[in-house]
This record gives sequence, C-alpha cells and structure tokens, in this order.
Amino acid sequence: MAKNSTSIIPVKVGVVLDLDNDLDGKIGLSCINMSLSDFYDTHGDYKTRLVLITRDSKNDVAGAAAAALDLIKNVEVQAIIGPTTSMQANFVIELGEKAQVPIISFSASSPSLTSIRSPFFFRATQNDSTQVNAISALVQAFGWREAVPIYIDNEYGQGVIPYLTDALQAVDARVPYRSVMSPSATDDQIVSELYKLMTMQTRVFIVHMFPSLGARVFAKAKEIGMVSEGYVWIMTDGLTAEFFSSPNASVTNTMQGALGVKPYVPRTKDLETFRIRWKRKFQQDNPDIVDAELNIFGLWAYDAATALALAVEKAGTANLGFQKTNVSSNSSTDLATLGVSLNGPNLVQALSNISFKGLTGDYLFDNGQLQSSAFQIINVNGNGGREIGFWTSTKGIVKTLNSTNNMTVIWPGDTTSVPRGWEIPTNGKKLRIGVPVKHGFSEFVKVTIDPSSNTKTVAGYSIDVFDSVVKALPYALPYEYIPFAKPDGEPAGTYNDLIYQVYLKKFDAVVGDTTIIFNRSQYVDFTLPYTESGVSMIVPIVDSNSKNAWVFLRPLTWDLWVTSFCFFIFVGFVIWVLEHRINEDFRVPASHQAGTSFWFSFSTMVFAQRETVVSNLSRAVVIIWCFVVLILTQSYTASLASLLTVQQLRPTVTDVNELIKKGEYVGYREGSFVQGILLDLGFAESKLIVYSTTEQWGDLLSKGSGNGGIAAAFDEVPYTRLFLSKYCSKYAMIDPTFKTDGFGFAFPKGSPLVPDVSRAVLYITEGDKMKEIEKARFGKQSNCPDSSTSVTSNSLSLKSFWGLFLIAGVASLLALIIFIVMFVYKERKVLRPLNSTVSIRRKVSNFFRIFIQRDLKSHTSRKSGLNDSEGTSLPSMGEPSPSAYSVQTTSFPGDGDLSSTKSVDSSPDCQTSQEFDTGKLIDL
Repeated sequence: MAKNSTSIIPVKVGVVLDLDNDLDGKIGLSCINMSLSDFYDTHGDYKTRLVLITRDSKNDVAGAAAAALDLIKNVEVQAIIGPTTSMQANFVIELGEKAQVPIISFSASSPSLTSIRSPFFFRATQNDSTQVNAISALVQAFGWREAVPIYIDNEYGQGVIPYLTDALQAVDARVPYRSVMSPSATDDQIVSELYKLMTMQTRVFIVHMFPSLGARVFAKAKEIGMVSEGYVWIMTDGLTAEFFSSPNASVTNTMQGALGVKPYVPRTKDLETFRIRWKRKFQQDNPDIVDAELNIFGLWAYDAATALALAVEKAGTANLGFQKTNVSSNSSTDLATLGVSLNGPNLVQALSNISFKGLTGDYLFDNGQLQSSAFQIINVNGNGGREIGFWTSTKGIVKTLNSTNNMTVIWPGDTTSVPRGWEIPTNGKKLRIGVPVKHGFSEFVKVTIDPSSNTKTVAGYSIDVFDSVVKALPYALPYEYIPFAKPDGEPAGTYNDLIYQVYLKKFDAVVGDTTIIFNRSQYVDFTLPYTESGVSMIVPIVDSNSKNAWVFLRPLTWDLWVTSFCFFIFVGFVIWVLEHRINEDFRVPASHQAGTSFWFSFSTMVFAQRETVVSNLSRAVVIIWCFVVLILTQSYTASLASLLTVQQLRPTVTDVNELIKKGEYVGYREGSFVQGILLDLGFAESKLIVYSTTEQWGDLLSKGSGNGGIAAAFDEVPYTRLFLSKYCSKYAMIDPTFKTDGFGFAFPKGSPLVPDVSRAVLYITEGDKMKEIEKARFGKQSNCPDSSTSVTSNSLSLKSFWGLFLIAGVASLLALIIFIVMFVYKERKVLRPLNSTVSIRRKVSNFFRIFIQRDLKSHTSRKSGLNDSEGTSLPSMGEPSPSAYSVQTTSFPGDGDLSSTKSVDSSPDCQTSQEFDTGKLIDL
C-alpha cells in the first residue's frame, strides 16, 4: 500500500548513456525505467524514490565526462548509472571518486577499469577477463595450438588482450600475431589486414570489437573466402550477445560456422514475462525502431537499477547534500569547485552488501564487481545460433560437443570436420628448410653444388627420413631445402647458429643431424627423435691373450689348480685305504704303494688306469671321481681351445677419469656440442683434438695419444655406429653413455607442425621404412659384431666347480668312514686291549700292523687260495711249496684255552704278512 506522497523522499540519480544513435543505450534506459516502476510497485512502503536525470553522452568520451560533471556539480545526484563504454567510464570514475558519488556501469566491461581500484565504481556487468577462460577452454578442447586475436584499437579492445594471451598460454596455445583494427578503419584497410592473416599458418581467429566494426570484418572475410572450410572464428561476448539478441540475416550469413560465448542467463518465467512487456513498451516509446530485441545489457541495466533502489533505501536519507569545497578565488575550474557527497560512503557500503534474485540470477557485488556466471557457447547456424555447451569456472565445459542431444558444431564451409587450426599459407611460399653444410659424415647430410648450373642437391640419411615423414602426413606440405652456407659454399656457422636462424625466422625449420639438447630447445621446438640417443666413447681394442709358453695354465685359476691337485692326492689315498688289504694291485712293496695309489688317481684324467678296484666302496668313489674329472677335463679343453683360437679383445681404456688423470688427448667431431661436455668433465681444452671425417677419426685413434693422435674419441651414438661399421675390428664403444635425446627436426616455437611431424616420425621409425633407409644409406653391418656383446673367455674358477668337489669329497669321506668302522668291528677281538699295562704306543703300533696286513677273510683272498690249491698259482723258483702253515699262538690269561692252529695262505705275500713275532704277541 502506497504511503502519502508527502512522506516520500526523492533521490536524484543521474543516467549517462549514448542515446543518439546507439540502440543499446535506448534499450538500457528503457529497462532502467521499467525496473524502477516494477520495484516501487512491489515496494510501495519504501520512503525513497529514485528520480532519474538523463544525459546523452553522444557516443563521445568528452560528452560523457561533461554530462557526469554537470550531474555531480549542478544537479548533485547521489549516484550515476552509466556510462556506456569503458573509455567513457575511465574519466567518469575519476569524477565519481573525487565527489564520492557511486558510478554504476552495466556495459563498461574492460578489465583495465579494474586497475583504477576506485571504491566508488561498481561494474554491473561481466568483466571481459572472465570470458577468456571459456575461450581458452574451447581452444584446448579442439587441440588448437595457435590463435590470433583480432581486436579494436581502443581501451575496450586492448584491455582484454593480456588476459586472453595468458589464458591461451595456460592451455599451451600461442599467440603468434595480434591483428589490431582501428575503430574508423575503412573497408580497404580491413581487407588488407585480412589478406595479411591469410598469408599466415594460423586459422583460429578470436574477434573482440564493437558490433558495428565486427559486422564489417565478417562481411569482408566472407568476400575474400576466409569464412570457409579450415577456418575457425570465435567471438567474444560483446559480439555474440549483440548479434543474437537482434539477429540480422545479412550479418549472420557472413559468420556461418563461427563460435561465440556469452553470459548464461537462466530462462525463467519472470524473464519471459518481462521480455514480452519490455517489447511492447519499447515499441510504444520508439515506434521508429522495428524488431528490437532485449539483450543482456538491458537485463543488467534492469538489475542495476533495482540494486541502486535497494541500496538508497538502506543507506537512508539523512545526508543527501553535498559539502562544498573551499577554493581560492584564483581556482575557478569546475573540478576545483566540485563538492563531495555526504551520503556517498553510506551508499557504497549499502551497494556492497546488497543481494537479491534478479532477472540475470543471483545478484551481488564482490569488491565492486558483479559475480561472474556461466558462459553459453553458441554456434552460428542459419539465421541464429545453436547452443552447444556451457562453461563454468569450476567445471569447465560441462556439456560436451557430442552430447546426448546430438548437437555437433557446424564449422565454416558447412562441415562437421574439426579444423586443424592452421594451414599452409596461401601466398604460394614453400617452407624454407635449413640444412647443415659440412665436410665430413656425408652419410647423414650431403650438399652437392653443380658448378655449371650452381644448383644445389641435398641428400643423406636425415634427408631421406624427413622426406618419408612428410609423405606420411595427412596433408601436402610444400618445402625446399636451403643449405646453410656462405656464397663460396663453406659452412655459414655451427649447428647452434643454424638452429638460431629458425628463431630469427630466416628458416621455417631445420632438417639434418641436429641433436636435441636443452639450450637449443629454448629457441625452437623439436620433434620426437628419429635416431638413438646418447654420447659414447670410442677406444682402440687389443687382444688380451698372450700366446706364451705357459698359456696352458690360464684356463684354470690358481685356486682351482690347487684344489684339483689336492683332490687327486686325496682320492688316491682313499682308494689305497680301501683296496690295499684285498687288492693284489695295491699289495706291492711299501716303497711303491704311494706311487701306485697316486698313479691310479692321476691316470683317471685320461681314463688310462690299469689297476682294477675290487671294493664296492672304491668303485663308488671312482665312479663319482671319474665324473668330476670328465667335466673338469672337458671344461679345461674348451677353455684352452678358446684361448688359443679366439681373439680376446679388450679396450685400452674403460674409465673417463683415467683419461683425465693421465692427461691423455681425446677427440670430438668438428662443430659438435660434445666439446662442452668434455670441458665440463674436466678435460683441458689443450687436450682436445677436432676431427671432421671418419677417416681422420680412425687415423687419430691409430696413432695414439703419445704420437700426435688421441686415446679416445667422444661422439653421438649415430656417428659412433657409423664409425664402427667401418672400423669394428679395431675399435669399440665403451660405456658410460652421456644422455642426449638423439636427432630431431627443429621448428619455430609453438609451430603447429610439430605434433603432426612427431606422429609421422613415430610411424616411420616403428615401420619397415626406417630399416630400408638405413640399409640404403649405411649398408649391411652384420659383419661387425656388437662391441657391447663381444665374446670373451675368462679363466675357470673354483666357484664354478665347488659343487662337484663337494660331492666327490663327501663320497670319499663317507666311504673312508664306512671302511674304518667295518675294519674296527671286524678286528675288534684282536684290537681289544688284554693287558692294561700295555702302552698306548704299542697299541697304536699293533693297530697299524694289522691294518697293513692282508685281509685273509676277504673274497679275493679266498679266491686266490682256491686257485693255488688247484695248481693255478705256481710258486717261484726257490720259494716253499704251497702248504698250510701252522702258527702256534699262546693263551693269554683270562681268555681260556685259546691255543689253536690257524691255517694261513702260503702265498709269498701272505707268508710275509702272516709271520708273526710270537714273542711280541706274548708281550701283549
């Protein structure tokens, strides 16, 4: 219910807009009036009423400043809504801060206004910098690596460019060029600038300018064929909101397939109702304007007026006046006499804390800036735009281009194929490919000059690889090779100098044996490498086998020799112990028994032993020992044969530090970055020798460090592979390898060609084409063994055979223990001590006396006795006839009557061994 008009307090508010020929100004003013009318219809109990005092800035910065000055000084308004543009707002904000009058602009969107940092400026529109992240997200989503901004040459256009550039760089996209258009540019000037863009590779353009200039740019781009297949046009929110709020067929026809971003305003019932009411009211007030449509600026103007009305009511009306400034009589300028609003600070505080649900959504200020909303992504199609997605600051593109509603982008040229974002320039130029000129290692790059025609021919491994890579690209890439040489044909500089020419834009790329290293990557972008990587050391190799008189000792190490000898002695001893009591071959005079035993053991090396073994324990030991000897002799034979027949190639140097310590001379390739590596390692520059060909390389190594040559050479793996293919019998490549990234092709920083060429490099290197190129340029290298896997023959050590010796030793010891146990048990009665007074020495003596005697109870002894009785064993001349000898033994006390007559074998051995000393036995 409305209160009495006497209690209503009018509050004067200024409005500064372009009202002469600007449709946005008229739409804004219309929305402000309707906003206040709607607000007070629903808030009739409010004490305050905003009274609008309107001024036309006449689309002029000075006009806007003059209008604002008049409103502040003469009318003493409490706030100003406007002005329209960022350029106008710049000076008006300064006036507002000086007079402490809040300035609320619903269309001044330039980020440069933020730098003023005035607490009296409220931006009731989106800051242009908020949309750059939405644009960069589009660039990233489609994989474009470059984009060229086309913007108007004023504060509105320039303000957003730093933010746009940063946003693009954040998604790894470059800005190779900035196209600036004057606000008053003629059609010819526009066409001239567009033709310049056509000569560049980049085909992604971001347009940021006033709608009037933007419409002309698109019209001319359409005329010269730039709105066609392969091109990408992206419009900022200023153009998008304008063109699609009041679509014009003649304008939209020139930008078919373009993309645009604009702030997203949710469609609500209140918004649709207001849109209908506004259109009816606007046509009544402006009958001469046909088909005007409400745009985003009108909605922001509506909400800005509502916010100001709420803030004025909240701030109160206690201090609506101005405090005059004390000035001297000499200061008569308008600025000097400008008063200060007493209610300004209260109104600023109220505006900062205001929040409500407006037509554009949740409405509140944060540090004087309207909070950003989501952006809508539009695709121009037909006489309007299609919504294809949204972008938010928290989720990015939240609705993909291949969503469930099957909305796909229709690009310029009426195609759904995503443009690459770059093309080969249409000015007919070929890519200028720089190639190195050098005197050696022509297998990689060779430049030949025909003296008669002065034509240059470029060939080599690197050239063949690049030609194959270009053929593998999905599009044509015209190019020409340009040798990096002086007029006389000599090299024009080092590899670093050649790479730097790309940075200077004298070459579009470099193809050759150029290594990818860090300092070069600061100036160019390299493709993926197409060769092996690393820097290795090449040294001479010598045969480490000295064919002297004692070479036969080298197959086995000293510990294996000693162990083998000891085991031969040990096994011979074990066999003697096991056989000497029962085997006639081991019943020889004592002076020959050791020789017989060792002869038997050592003769097993050639399996020539003539003595037979009769004990099962001996047979087990001999079988195991023969197995050990077999393996040992076979290994010895193989190792000795290898030593005598195979070259044992050994590098003369294996440690870089050894070269530095001895002060040896080392070499590196002319013009190579390897020189820096050697200096960093600690080599003196005076110890470095340069070579330029493989022949010089080999000659220096053959001379040696002390004869004017070098002890080692350092070079990249592709060169060392080439060198070893010619000299593999004399030199070897030694680790460690210093890491590098191999050979690559160099392009300008951010070149869109790099990803495509890198993929083509992978395709070539993983296929058979690379093998064909290597075979054609370097030939077969199968005759040269890989030095890293060369055959070597080391001496055999005990480590390889200790298991066999362990088995033989355990078997022998086990057989020996079993024999001793059986012997002691068998002779227990004889060995039992019957007289406690007998000394230990006598007992031990009797034990060994029995131990060395022949075992008459063994099967071999009985068999021998049987043969003798049948006449198969005749005694020698002078020997007694075979008969049974009787040996009388004496009974010992306590044993009972043990006197008996024992029949013993009458053989000579037996006779000798069985002639006991009766007196000695009685002593027992």
